[in-house]
Amino acid sequence: MKLTLYTLLAFCLLGSFAACKKDSETETYDRALYFGPDTIAIRAYVNANKIPAIKSPSGIFYQIIAPGTGSVNYTTATTIVCDYEGKLLNGTIFDTTTGKTAFSTNLGGVITGWQIGIPLIQKGGKIRLIMPSFYGYQNVAKTSIPANSPLDFTITLNDVN
Repeated sequence: MKLTLYTLLAFCLLGSFAACKKDSETETYDRALYFGPDTIAIRAYVNANKIPAIKSPSGIFYQIIAPGTGSVNYTTATTIVCDYEGKLLNGTIFDTTTGKTAFSTNLGGVITGWQIGIPLIQKGGKIRLIMPSFYGYQNVAKTSIPANSPLDFTITLNDVN
């Protein structure tokens, strides 16, 4: 009887701790809390690294390295094939297609920052997108990307259909 009581008590105690744990996947992202500090961090990063970036009305900083050619009117169904490198603002590369097959997907299947930035170039173009966490993964941590991280991507658009 005592063993059953202690087991039940332990189970309830562990359950109460688990119920208090916050799951960032279900928490609402607070844009107002992070957007300003992200923008300040990005501006400092751009200045420190002498990146000739333009701040878009959306708050994404971008540098068109090569505009590419063509006249694609992008939709979420537009297929993009690209090579890219993604970094944190501390310089840590978290993902790259270097040495891999080019990345291919529909524009609607990528993070919002890419959906805003990719249409600024055409096939053969290259762009650098430095975005607040709101346009990346927000409050969700990915394998080597901490939650609420501003991101720096350099993207070469190999093909677009």
